[in-house]
Amino acid sequence: MRVSTKICIALFAFAGIFDLVAVTSRTFSDWFIDHIFPVFPGVYGRLTSLVPFSVGEWMVVLAIALLALFLVLILLLVFLHRRQGYRHFVLRYVRFLVWASCLVFLEMSMTCVVLYHATPLEEDLSGYGKTYDLEDLTNLRDALVKKCNTMAAQMPRDADGTIITGSGKEMQEEARAAVQNLSTEFPRLSGFQVRPKPMYFSWLMCQGYMQGYYFPFSMEANYNDLMEVMNKPFTMCHEISHTHGYLFEDEANLLGYLACVESDDPVFQYSGYLGILNYVNNDFYAAVSRDEYESHVAVSDLVWTDAEFVSSDTWDQVEEASPLETETVHEAADTSLDVTLKANGVSSGKLSYTHVVGLLLMYYDGDLSAFE
Repeated sequence: MRVSTKICIALFAFAGIFDLVAVTSRTFSDWFIDHIFPVFPGVYGRLTSLVPFSVGEWMVVLAIALLALFLVLILLLVFLHRRQGYRHFVLRYVRFLVWASCLVFLEMSMTCVVLYHATPLEEDLSGYGKTYDLEDLTNLRDALVKKCNTMAAQMPRDADGTIITGSGKEMQEEARAAVQNLSTEFPRLSGFQVRPKPMYFSWLMCQGYMQGYYFPFSMEANYNDLMEVMNKPFTMCHEISHTHGYLFEDEANLLGYLACVESDDPVFQYSGYLGILNYVNNDFYAAVSRDEYESHVAVSDLVWTDAEFVSSDTWDQVEEASPLETETVHEAADTSLDVTLKANGVSSGKLSYTHVVGLLLMYYDGDLSAFE
């Protein structure tokens, strides 16, 4: 057996054992995330942050191209199997793919799998273990809606009513600063803050109804550059939190929200409130009758406009330019996300995003003075 083959087998075995230990030992997962994981954003993430485009996005493109080439080579092997040189080339290519798979498996273990088995963030919140009722949810919802309505009226706007914000680079830097600022409350967020990057294939993210994406392969926080601007600050902070080991979506939602509302930038503050509005409002709507819902403070039309995911004009451009059907992409993205989360122990799958409401109740624990 070749030495390279032995090394590859050893790495696969190590990754498998690592996953087993991570799944069965929360203590190990916590230790790894606190002491070893920061090396990834601190070194690898620092390097990829120097590149202005999403490295992970093009790694996916490369992976698809390599797989397509493999299929072509296998088909040609049917006709060229008698040529020794060609057979040797295919064999070397297969070895390369096996090695690449080995490295991907190993990195996924250390930058993804282990993160799902650490101590939940909720255990660090003041309201952990307490029970909250409809009154608590109602108070949170009404305070949040009032805050959004007030901020919507205060935002600087142009003649078309669009909120005036800084440039993309300025927003990226503010997101990094906002997460760093939050690290005083959540120390795991300290260290190097990766630079959020817009996705080149943002049109595909629109069709998948995706605002952002964390690439463990490149330790990058990516965001949909075609979505409406008020989604961007919250999404940037959400995705950066993933690069610090907070992989659960509800936890990243809470941290993204807190980073924004504790920022000195009003645009970030408003984006943070908008980022959780739908989760809280939808939970309240589902818990009461229609008459009860309508008796409470209403979300203003201006807020709903600001909270829009993608403008109608952008949707028209996406639909016209994309070779894929939006419904197909959306279903594929939903299924992929749901399967990935459930495979990593998140039993509620994509619904885990909405769990941020429970975290908010625990975080504020009845003290809603921050919304005043």
